Amino acid sequence: MPLYVFGHRNPDTDAICSAIAYADFLRRTTRPDAIAACCGAPNQRTEYALRVAGLAPPRIVMDVRPVVEDVCQPDVTLAKCDEVFYEVYRRMDERELRSIPVVDCEGKLAGIVTLLDLLELVLNSGVDPLKARLVRTNLSKVVTVLGGSFQYKVPDEDLDEELIVSVGAMSANGFTEHIKQFPAEKLIVVSGDRPTIQLPALELGVRALVVTGGYELSSGLLQLAEARGVAVLRSPFDTATTTMRIKAAQLISGVVEREYQTLPARMTVADARRQIFRSPQAVFPVLEDGELVGVLSKSDLVNPPVPELVLVDHNELGQAVPGAEEATIVEVLDHHRLGGSLKSTEPIRLTMEPVGSTCTLVAKMFRTAGITPDPGIALCMASGMISDTLYLRSPTTTATDRELLQWLQGICTVSLESFAEDFFQVGSALRTCSPDQVVREDCKHFEESGSKFSISQIEEIGFDLFWQRKKELFVALESMAREQQLEFSALLVTDIVSNGSLLMMSREPKGWEDINYPELEDRLYQLDGVVSRKKQLLPLISSLMDIR
Repeated sequence: MPLYVFGHRNPDTDAICSAIAYADFLRRTTRPDAIAACCGAPNQRTEYALRVAGLAPPRIVMDVRPVVEDVCQPDVTLAKCDEVFYEVYRRMDERELRSIPVVDCEGKLAGIVTLLDLLELVLNSGVDPLKARLVRTNLSKVVTVLGGSFQYKVPDEDLDEELIVSVGAMSANGFTEHIKQFPAEKLIVVSGDRPTIQLPALELGVRALVVTGGYELSSGLLQLAEARGVAVLRSPFDTATTTMRIKAAQLISGVVEREYQTLPARMTVADARRQIFRSPQAVFPVLEDGELVGVLSKSDLVNPPVPELVLVDHNELGQAVPGAEEATIVEVLDHHRLGGSLKSTEPIRLTMEPVGSTCTLVAKMFRTAGITPDPGIALCMASGMISDTLYLRSPTTTATDRELLQWLQGICTVSLESFAEDFFQVGSALRTCSPDQVVREDCKHFEESGSKFSISQIEEIGFDLFWQRKKELFVALESMAREQQLEFSALLVTDIVSNGSLLMMSREPKGWEDINYPELEDRLYQLDGVVSRKKQLLPLISSLMDIR
C-alpha cells in the first residue's frame, strides 16, 4: 500500500495544499510512493487555487481501513461453464488451487467449482455399472481431450449430451449382445483395430466410434459410418488411456456450485473476516459494480496490510480520516496545539511549529533541503499560507510565514497579491452553499474538560449575507450538534476586510457568561480582532470551560 499524506476531515485550503505539497516533497526525497489524499472534497476556494496552480486535487479516501480489494488476489484463475474436467483440473493442479470461480459464456460470474467437485465427476460411479459409463460432454470436447481428430464428423458434434461409454474388449458376439442393452444413439464405442467390433457398432448406429492406437477405419467401414451417421474419432492412445480421457472430457457444469457467497471489493477486512469466519466455502469471489475483480481466501485475512499515514495540518485522531486509529502513522506535520489522542507503537517524526500555516512548514522543508518546487507546487503552498493567515493579516502570522511567502513569490509565475484578492473573492460559502454545508465545510472537533464540541469557520467579505441567512444557519448548527452528540457547536464567520468575526453558538455551555465580548443577540457575539480559530477562539473557549 502507498504512503498517504492526509489533511484533516472537512479540509480547508491549508490542509489540502499542504498534503499535495508534502507528498510531492516526499516523492522527491524519501518516499516515491507518497500520495496526497483527503477525506472530503475541496471547497471552491481550494478548487480555484488548484486550478490556477495547474494541479489535480488529492485522491479522495473516506476510510483508510484495509478493504477486501487490498488483500484479495487480482490474478484470478477461472473456469468456464462449457469447459471439461481435463481442462479445469490441469489448470487447478498446476497452480495448486482447491477452488476457483466459474464464469458463463459472457464472462459473468456463474458459480464456484472445487477440486473435490471435479473429482466427483470421475469418481462418483461407486458400484453402479451404468453410472460408471455415463459421460456428459460433446464430441468436439472428446476429440480435444484425446488430442485426436475426426475421421468422420457429424453436423452436431458440439451438442452437449449424455453418452454411455462402451469398450470393445470382448468377443464380437458378446460385444454385440452387450451394446444392445443401451440406446444406440447414446453409445460411444471405444475399440482398437478390430473390425469385428467396429462392424456391429456401426450397423447398430451408435453415436460415435473411437478408434484407438492411432488406427483408422477401413474405407468400407468408413462408408458404412457415413451412411449410418456415426461419428468416427481417432485417438493416438491405447484403449485404456483413451477410455480414461473420455471420462476426463466430462463437462463441469453439473458440479458448479450455484449458491455461493461473494464479497464487495470495498468491504473492510474486519467485516469480511467476521462474515466468512464460519463459512465452509474455500474461496470468495470479490465483486465491484457486479464485476469480478479478485478472489479471497481466508488465509489472505491473516496478516492484512496496514496503511501508512502522514498527518498534515492536524494531530488529533478525532480530526483524522476514519480508520486512522488502525493505521501506522509515520509522521505528523502541523502548526496547531498538540492534542491528547495521538498514540504510536513506534517512534515517529513529529514536526510542530507555531507558524501561521502548515504549508509554511512544507515550504521550509523544500528550502532547507535545497529543492526548488515547481511553480505549481509553489503556488499551492502559497495558497495554504494566504488562506490560513488571511494573506499575512491574521495574528497567527509569523516572520517565518512572511519570509517563506516572499521566497515562494520568486518561484510562482503569478503575482501573489493579485492572486490573494481573487482567491478571497471566490467561493463565498454563504453565497453558494446550503446551511448544512456552511457549518460543515471547515469544521474541526475538539475535547476540553471532558466535553466534545466543534468549531467551524468561514471567511467572507462583509457580513451582509450572514444577516440574511442567520436563522437557517442557527438551525443547521443546532442540528449538527445534536446529530454528532456534541455539547455545542460554534460557527466563526470572519470578515476578511475588517479583520473581525461573528461567533454563533448552538448552545452556551456553563461558564460562558464570563465571555468578554458583546452579545448582539441570543448566542451571537461580536468578536472584533478575532480571526483565528486556532490562536484566538479555541484558547478563549478552553479558558471559559476551565472556569466552570
